[in-house]
Amino acid sequence: MIYLELLWSFFQIGLFSIGGGYAAMPLIQNQVVDVHPWMTMTQFADIMAIAEMTPGPIAVNAATFVGIQVAGIPGAVIATFGCILPSCLIVMTLAYIYYHFRGLKMVQGILAGLRPAVVAMIASAGISLVILSFYGERILPDDLSGINVISVIIFGASFFILRRWKKSPIHIMAGAGIAGVLLYSII
Repeated sequence: MIYLELLWSFFQIGLFSIGGGYAAMPLIQNQVVDVHPWMTMTQFADIMAIAEMTPGPIAVNAATFVGIQVAGIPGAVIATFGCILPSCLIVMTLAYIYYHFRGLKMVQGILAGLRPAVVAMIASAGISLVILSFYGERILPDDLSGINVISVIIFGASFFILRRWKKSPIHIMAGAGIAGVLLYSII
């Protein structure tokens, strides 16, 4: 039963995560934290951090990590297969259609209409993770005094370095991890 739930959950994620791995974050969160309480929000944030750091697509990495946590190696295989199956089917179908109808204005209009929705999905996932990092909760608390200052400092420094000097995200993540170890061990 758990295998069918994993397959169906990640099939839905793969089917509706238009825009890539970051757009899949709120869908994955909904399935693994809300619909099926397989993980807590903190565990989900950890899984997303690991999925971001490891090579490969974020949604596929997250499916693999969630699957292994929920049902071991078979769960990882089934969740990963469920995540990539819709993409394979859709891409093959769309490639055929796009090849034949790429000059139509309607096709260009559909693509232009999807862009803002994808941006909104990415922003939603990003804001949820920032709030979790700063406050340790999934939603913004009423009392904003419990902010994690170390998280804010690491976030601010990482954001500044990324925007100012265009450093590699891998270097930023490694530096943030080192800063976290140092700062959290001191305080």
